[in-house]
Amino acid sequence: MALTALLAGNPKQMIRQNVADILNHHVVLELEGIDRMYLNGYIPTLQTGAAAAFFIRKQFDCPIASTAMVAPMSRAFVENIEQFVEAQGVDLVRFNKGQRKDDIAKAYLAEFEADEGVLFVGKAQEKANVFRTEKRRNEEGTRYPWLIRSTAMVNHYYFYLVDKDFGPLFIKFCSYFPYAMKICLNGNEWLKRQLRQRAIAFEPLDNGILSCDSPARVQRIADSLDETKIDKVVRKGLRRLPHPFTPKRRAIAINSRSCRPSSP
Repeated sequence: MALTALLAGNPKQMIRQNVADILNHHVVLELEGIDRMYLNGYIPTLQTGAAAAFFIRKQFDCPIASTAMVAPMSRAFVENIEQFVEAQGVDLVRFNKGQRKDDIAKAYLAEFEADEGVLFVGKAQEKANVFRTEKRRNEEGTRYPWLIRSTAMVNHYYFYLVDKDFGPLFIKFCSYFPYAMKICLNGNEWLKRQLRQRAIAFEPLDNGILSCDSPARVQRIADSLDETKIDKVVRKGLRRLPHPFTPKRRAIAINSRSCRPSSP
């Protein structure tokens, strides 16, 4: 790509410079690091119909697996979220279609004074991958339920948090089985917090760094953000939030990896 620039003092005389030339001659600070991250969280052993059927039969002690059996579990999860909102004294914000969630989060963040905690909880109806129960017939004509992968519009809950090391982030839960999760983190916010904790002077941008006193040191800090730190902050957030899987249910989900598809 080529850009056209005017020579100083002579607007009629023009030169053409490509992006590489401009970067080489005008960039005063270059840092490599992680920007925004949008991560998926799920229980791997509950991603097939056979594994989900095993979990439902073991959890609810029923001979036939049906998604109707997990409805009380989903209702209890939503009730726990509502109780969490009340106990924390935070707002439950219902997102409207087309509304910018980041703008709402910035407004709450501007009034947040603690080192870390819960900003608010958001609620939105979105499409999700779920299990459905489909009625089938065997060779004798007998009807039986069968779990299939499908999509549905269901409520999702956004937990907007502030962490002392990572800054603002959110963890989103699908309120329907198997309760998939998404996590949104920002590596630039993490880096800014690390610099402030180490008293390293820098000039921040909205989503980055404009200048700093020690570029080499800042780069070393940016390079230290790895999967261990990310895993730690996600687990820290999950310990704070309501969760549909009790220790017993997690054990059953883990054991479901040994199940195999079978005829009904």
